Amino acid sequence: MTTITYRQALNSTLGEELERDPKVLLMGEEIGIFQGSYRITEGLLQRFGPKRVVDAPIAEEGFVGVAIGAAMLGLRPVVEIMTINFILVAIDQVVNHASKIHYMFGGQVRVPLVIRTPSGGTGQLAATHSQSFENWFAYCPGLKVVAPATPYDAKGLLRAAIRDDDPVIFIESLALYDTKGEVPDEDFVVPIGVAEVKRAGHDVTVVAYSRMTAVALQVAQRLAEEGISVEVVDLRSLRPLDRPTIIASVKKTNRAVVIAEDWYSYGVTAELAATIQEDAFDYLDAPVQRVAGLEVPLPYAKDLSAAAKPSAQSLINAIHRVLHGTRNNHG
Repeated sequence: MTTITYRQALNSTLGEELERDPKVLLMGEEIGIFQGSYRITEGLLQRFGPKRVVDAPIAEEGFVGVAIGAAMLGLRPVVEIMTINFILVAIDQVVNHASKIHYMFGGQVRVPLVIRTPSGGTGQLAATHSQSFENWFAYCPGLKVVAPATPYDAKGLLRAAIRDDDPVIFIESLALYDTKGEVPDEDFVVPIGVAEVKRAGHDVTVVAYSRMTAVALQVAQRLAEEGISVEVVDLRSLRPLDRPTIIASVKKTNRAVVIAEDWYSYGVTAELAATIQEDAFDYLDAPVQRVAGLEVPLPYAKDLSAAAKPSAQSLINAIHRVLHGTRNNHG
């Protein structure tokens, strides 16, 4: 085992997959000469050259479309979108083409495409650069959507995504890039569609993904000092969604809090709450609590931005509500 950062896990995996399979190529804005806005592709242009690490113009619809065509013809493109906010320019290519081609061509054509992009609000990037749209893509049949929270899962899920024959949206978080964790030295994959219990507990289940998994684990550690035992389920994949792992945990603890960085209405937390209500209602000792962002465009001001996003304290408040039977105040 080696301790590396989330950023290093992504970078090393891209290099290993480029080395392993000549059909893999990278494409995106500033990923080559500039070595990536977040240094995820650092050193790869020098190793593999401009035909394997392709600097694209500021034209997401165009280069995502090119990548879809390349995937249809047998290549395995890995596209970097600088943030998920910019994928809106290419949403027609993703939702109307990448996700549907295999089905509409009667199974004769596959689209082995990965789109990597960070999601969520980090720092003071304001309303149009701090959004979480992964639920838009998780809603769409034909796409797979993964959101790793640790270097181990980042490496294993990226390997799985690149080797998958279906299009995969690979969700990252700017706040996780410098986090560290142990990763095996050997080749391994994390199966897409399999959640993991990151911390066992018996009082309440917290279901999270990506950066919110890190927040949930921190909260679980803090609440353990109060004698509260929190079980943390990390989704890892939003589509396919591992409902059995979620339900098994809730049946064990009899209480659930779900947390995501997106807005409260129509988001991932709504799907999780509905899933728990449908499949574990008879096991619940209290209503499911939801923690999500406030329903406003994210402010630029630092204090307002922090107040609008889900936090460790808002999760602690929700856990106390579910344990003590008080009403949800959406905070």
